[in-house]
Amino acid sequence: MIATLLQLVWSYLKIGFFGFGGGYAMLSLIHSEVVVRNEWLTNGEFSDIIAISQMTPGPIALNSATYIGYEVAGVLGSVVATVAVCIPALTLMMLLTRFFLKLHNNRYVQSVVVSMRPVVVGMIMSAALLLIFPHSDDGRSFIDGWSWLIFALALLGSAKKINPILLIVLSGIAGIIIYWPQ
Repeated sequence: MIATLLQLVWSYLKIGFFGFGGGYAMLSLIHSEVVVRNEWLTNGEFSDIIAISQMTPGPIALNSATYIGYEVAGVLGSVVATVAVCIPALTLMMLLTRFFLKLHNNRYVQSVVVSMRPVVVGMIMSAALLLIFPHSDDGRSFIDGWSWLIFALALLGSAKKINPILLIVLSGIAGIIIYWPQ
């Protein structure tokens, strides 16, 4: 149990320190730690957790840490993973805020910030591909035609400026109708 908790701490400290760009940019790093490296979840379970993490209030890294920690080591695992993912952000923000306020007009600081933008875009694109083309453990995609139809209709609704909450509710209702007896 102690070894598992230490693995959770180490994994979520890495996610917290190196997950630049926020939620979607962190997904590929979270996936690498949780599914690939530690094998705590399958691809399907990971996709489900991401969906749940997006529906609950709060940042995706924090929500997923809480849920994955619970799945791996119960309530204590949940607390450990949640605290571990928060420590880097808190530490970095305290340090960077102090110096950034003094150096934000410095050309070197501005160069670093500008150079990080393409990396963040690449990480977000990686996460999008991970979510668009997920695979089950046997190598098959578990997204079917109905899923693509719901996605396309939600995307169209979003382009037409339909309220996002209404789109989420309608997508959920469609999913219940289509997949309920399975």
